[in-house]
Amino acid sequence: MRYEPALIPSRRRRKPVSETPPEAPKDCPLCPRLVAYREDNKRAEPTWFNGAAPSFGDAKARLLIVGLAPGRMGANRTGRPFTGDYAGDLLYGTLKKLGLAEGEYRADPKDGFTLKGAMITNAVRCAPPENKPTPAEIATCRPFLSSRIEALPTMRAMLALGSIAHESVLRAHGLKPTFSKFGHAVETQLPGGRMLVSSYHCSRYNTQTRRLTTEMFETVMARAKDLAFA
Repeated sequence: MRYEPALIPSRRRRKPVSETPPEAPKDCPLCPRLVAYREDNKRAEPTWFNGAAPSFGDAKARLLIVGLAPGRMGANRTGRPFTGDYAGDLLYGTLKKLGLAEGEYRADPKDGFTLKGAMITNAVRCAPPENKPTPAEIATCRPFLSSRIEALPTMRAMLALGSIAHESVLRAHGLKPTFSKFGHAVETQLPGGRMLVSSYHCSRYNTQTRRLTTEMFETVMARAKDLAFA
């Protein structure tokens, strides 16, 4: 099935950020293309989560990690960000190594794995076809990201995984993408004193091509942790 992108973010009136909850409803109706994709996944895999994946982690987080969007076989299937896909193996393994997580990660939302002082969210909460949300879909979902940020008063630093997450964080703070060009290990001072650290996404493609190595990812995560807990 072909999923046609909307030419505008949504025909529905979006709530002001202050009225938008930090988490999208599981059956969020705002993006027609993503809704159609979700419904197709429900028909094909009715036992999967198949909804807007909620953020995961510590409500008193000092570090917020922002990814792109749920993967079809990852959070769209399990209901927990980065759980069930390759990127989660590196992400959660690194969090555990740096003391930001407890338990054994088994790629299952019932594995008892917990985060300490950290939270993971996505710039887009519903799985997009081919892992590629449109600019309109990213903009439509941004109020949830803004509210998620506002709901973490103890948060001091953010780690953006990939250029779309980087740009979404900037825009959520009222900044244009030209304010800070995306790059691996780039650090950006955000309004209010928080820091943004950006990283290449921990995807299978990036790690297999060696654009991002385990050492690079551990180093950038450690830097974000240092800023968050300074």
